[in-house]
Amino acid sequence: MIELLNSISWWRYVPEIIILWYFYYLLLVFIQGTRAIQVLKGLLILAIIFVLSVLLRLNVMNWIMAKLFTISVVAFFVIFQPELRRGLARIGELGIFYKEDETLDEIANAALLLSKKNIGAIIAIEREIGLKPYIESGVVIDSHLSGEIINTIFAPNTPLHDGGVVIQGSRIIAAGCLFPLSQNPHIPKTMGTRHRAALGLSEETDAIVLVVSEETGTVSIASGGKIVRHSEGEDLAKMLENTYRPKKKKWRGLDLLAKANLAKQNNKKKAQ
Repeated sequence: MIELLNSISWWRYVPEIIILWYFYYLLLVFIQGTRAIQVLKGLLILAIIFVLSVLLRLNVMNWIMAKLFTISVVAFFVIFQPELRRGLARIGELGIFYKEDETLDEIANAALLLSKKNIGAIIAIEREIGLKPYIESGVVIDSHLSGEIINTIFAPNTPLHDGGVVIQGSRIIAAGCLFPLSQNPHIPKTMGTRHRAALGLSEETDAIVLVVSEETGTVSIASGGKIVRHSEGEDLAKMLENTYRPKKKKWRGLDLLAKANLAKQNNKKKAQ
């Protein structure tokens, strides 16, 4: 039996196939929703033209395409420089260097400080689905995340005050971004534009969106098309952490928070 297994060499390639498949899957997930998709489509078209030129013996076209592919390696690093840099940064964040809890604490503290000053803000935390289209609508910053920078961005009468901030890992990628408004007809009319934008983004992506109301100073968290208000006495960082966790935990945590807040509102109404 052992000799039979040794004679079959195909099983040795199974680990390599699995690793390569997973690598290509991560690559596709990473570039999804970015301009890299369009570039890859262009490269695919050029490759098809090159193959046709060889088959049809178009010597001039074949010579031109051969020269283009010669410099394609350098062109690849030039074209995909932002994506490669961000990808390497995210690989580092997945390891021991990524301080997820500290990042969420920093975001929560910044939101609470804005809340005390009644300064409106909307902060989107990217998860698995890329927010590249919304990043391109704003101003790229790509700076280390800190509460001071967030508070500076949303300071009144500044150019980026009215837009949203996008956070990837432990970095502020862009500010002044435009998020889609929710088309849910059941949203209360009292909900402002920022809250509708937070809901809209959470409906179209898996991002976690923090909103600070300019009128009341209330901090809310939107995820999966739902929004929960942070009430006094609650730990915003813990609430944000429970929402940020993987989907199974996220939905359960968000539903529990929604039910708890609804129960509190009902008790207040009864007391009145």
